[in-house]
Amino acid sequence: MEIITMLTAYTTILAPNASMMTGAGTNTIIVGGGIEGATVIDPGCDDPEHLEAIIRAGESRGGIRRILITHGHPDHVGGAEALRKRLGMHIYAFSRQGVLCADEELPDGTQIPAGEDCLRAIHTPGHRFDHLCFLLEKQRILFAGDLVAGSGTVVIIPPEGDMQAYLNSLQSLQSMDLKEIVPAHGPSITDPQPLLANYIAHRLQREEQIMSVLGQHPEGVEMMVIVKQIYQDVDERLHNMAMQSVKAHLIKLEREHKASIIDDAICYPVR
Repeated sequence: MEIITMLTAYTTILAPNASMMTGAGTNTIIVGGGIEGATVIDPGCDDPEHLEAIIRAGESRGGIRRILITHGHPDHVGGAEALRKRLGMHIYAFSRQGVLCADEELPDGTQIPAGEDCLRAIHTPGHRFDHLCFLLEKQRILFAGDLVAGSGTVVIIPPEGDMQAYLNSLQSLQSMDLKEIVPAHGPSITDPQPLLANYIAHRLQREEQIMSVLGQHPEGVEMMVIVKQIYQDVDERLHNMAMQSVKAHLIKLEREHKASIIDDAICYPVR
């Protein structure tokens, strides 16, 4: 059952693709309108009722003219091709390498009309190399994709994900005057800067925990042993996914000459 919430600046439609990784589902955003038409961000999934809900919401804003994709993970791009076929507009993304169905690429800083406001594409790699956020400039609302979540944290999966790039992207947003962050999963965040600071602190804390475990095993330790030690409060069904973020941290630490990874599994501290 889709949930539609009408707000002054944008419309949120929850895609019916709930899972352990997506939570309740992907937030599809419809923003803008008027002469330049409305914009859809992350159509979510190819579900007929979901696509109908998107189209209806777009019609209330003067009709949909374009589709924007934050990044190429299936739970974000899933409904894009079907919606393009229905309405005949272009799909835009940071790169066609990341989003194979994209018609045009959106370089960092590209501006997209949004009624009396403007969306600005901001390249924020880390969760994935092609990740974009979209800033509704006058209203200071950031549509953040998977850079952050409304609850919990974000998984970084190498090689498409990069922990240092992720931290850099979070830090770049700390200098922005944001009123609201609308993530792709979970509720919107109305106090953005504390959340960004907490995300950075959380990742740095995980890094310290990983270094602590490595220090306890100078002879080497398997990644899953690290996961089980530092993710004791996380459902074991998510441990394989948590291991991806641990691996991303270890790759960062290896670049900094603080750790070494052997055969993609055994980790050593570098002395």
